[in-house]
Amino acid sequence: MNTWSSTSWKSKPVAQDVHYDNPQEVDAIVTALGRLPPLVTAWEVDRLRGLLAEAQEGRRFLLQGGDCAESLSECRPDIIINRQKIFLQMSLVLIHGGHRPVIRVGRIAGQYAKPRSKPTEMRNGVELPSYFGDLVNRPDFTSEARRADPRLMLDCYHHAAMTLNLVRSLSDGGFADVHHPENWDLSFFRQAAVPPELRTEYEQTTHKLSEALGFMEALGERTVTDLTRVDFYTSHEGLNLHYESAQTHRVPQRTGWYDLTTHMPWIGERTRSLDGAHVEFFRGIRNPVGVKLGPSVKPEDAVRLAERLCPDNEPGKLVFITRMGVQRVTDALPPLVQAVRNAGRRVLWVCDPMHGNTTTTSSGIKTRSFNDVLREVELTLDVHEQLGSHLGGVHFELTGEDVTECVGGAAGITEQDLERNYATLCDPRLNYRQALEMSFRIAQRMSRLPRVPRS
Repeated sequence: MNTWSSTSWKSKPVAQDVHYDNPQEVDAIVTALGRLPPLVTAWEVDRLRGLLAEAQEGRRFLLQGGDCAESLSECRPDIIINRQKIFLQMSLVLIHGGHRPVIRVGRIAGQYAKPRSKPTEMRNGVELPSYFGDLVNRPDFTSEARRADPRLMLDCYHHAAMTLNLVRSLSDGGFADVHHPENWDLSFFRQAAVPPELRTEYEQTTHKLSEALGFMEALGERTVTDLTRVDFYTSHEGLNLHYESAQTHRVPQRTGWYDLTTHMPWIGERTRSLDGAHVEFFRGIRNPVGVKLGPSVKPEDAVRLAERLCPDNEPGKLVFITRMGVQRVTDALPPLVQAVRNAGRRVLWVCDPMHGNTTTTSSGIKTRSFNDVLREVELTLDVHEQLGSHLGGVHFELTGEDVTECVGGAAGITEQDLERNYATLCDPRLNYRQALEMSFRIAQRMSRLPRVPRS
């Protein structure tokens, strides 16, 4: 590896760069962040890397999901609890259908920055900087709100710490209700639009899952909460490298550098340039690193990214998150999978079916179709199965709230319903009902996959 440091990225072109008015203030904030306790620990990062290595072999499955962009104003217990609840419910369904343990990785406690297609936004003849997430600026369309404020990095750090405190408490204490599927809100499966055979399968799956958890609890010495207690990991797009590098440290009794803002940062589709600052920064840390790959990526560039970010070809280190779109996945994905395999590179393949399926309604509202999202997952599973590869996970933008941002699903949300509760700051998310239905549908498809023996 060429000379690397936690600040060597500054010598490279920075895509989606943040333009601060006062560089001295930025330096002071970065110094202050560097002195604060880490948000995650190195041993948690190492543990996740080991689990992802097993997922690369088809022995585990990654469920990654959460908000499009976290908001400081929504750092509230009800929102965090609802998000964790749907996440855990989805994972239990996937465990049952996929016959393999699920790694839970949330887009949480750090997903405060968002890349944008344009640096500025125009409204009624007024042009201001785009909203890049609460880590950078504010969503209100005023010159003061849209000014990049380095103090927000400290605000986001403190809100991330509070979020993690509650998440860890919930994980340690266990969610009793999520282990009783007979009590879940499945009323939307009884809608007239749901085919009877599909409704029957949902009910049977729920009954079997409830019986299985009840049987484990009946064993006596341990409760279902004990038996199903697992670690929960965090992830976010590492967009603002000032924030990421501030919390990047060497750790006693371990080799290398760890980005301790999160367990698994990822590089976005807009920032994955081989010669760019983001690849430069993330090539030097011990964390597992994700990379978003859209349909425009060339197979040879995917191989080069793998070589640059994981030169030692270490298991569990690299996650390729494909976001092709339902219309492109069968053409664009196979060459990538074949090129990476032919190069002998170890990666975990994950499907992000959200970002390639964003559309705009005639009234100008961004949305996504539940059917397109589901279909991309199914087609991605088909591609990997045909090539003898493993789809090792899925990546969703979702919420535990009853929002109306994506159309379709058993709940029957239409374009006319979108304005009823369209709450996202950036991209449309699956709501509680859609996310739970998505897990049932994916589990249904995964149940047909061959089982990989545990070592």
